[in-house]
Amino acid sequence: MNSYSAVNSYASVKVHSGVESASPHRLIQMLFEGALERIAQAKGAISQKQFARKGELISKAAAIVGGLQGSLNDNEGGALAANLDSLYDYIIRRLTQANYENSIEQLDECSRLLSEIKSAWDAIGSTI
Repeated sequence: MNSYSAVNSYASVKVHSGVESASPHRLIQMLFEGALERIAQAKGAISQKQFARKGELISKAAAIVGGLQGSLNDNEGGALAANLDSLYDYIIRRLTQANYENSIEQLDECSRLLSEIKSAWDAIGSTI
């Protein structure tokens, strides 16, 4: 096993064990972190003209945002859940546009929006 494979294996085990022991609140935080990380990596891929990699990373970010969207509870969340649902739709559309246009600016917008939502989520703590 080369060192790259070993690092990937370790990272996979670390993430897997982190997910298993995480609270529901922490799981959502991890989704935000994952989406933001993929967006940052996609910006780097655009800068380095690694367009196939950029596409993979943006697709992963969009899938994570879709996961956040799927975690919304319409019954208990009411208008807030509806607003977040619309915002997640918008972010996914902007990610798709950023992918087609190789737009760092659109990725920055998505990152900013997700960071704002994440900050609010972090502030409520695990009281939910």
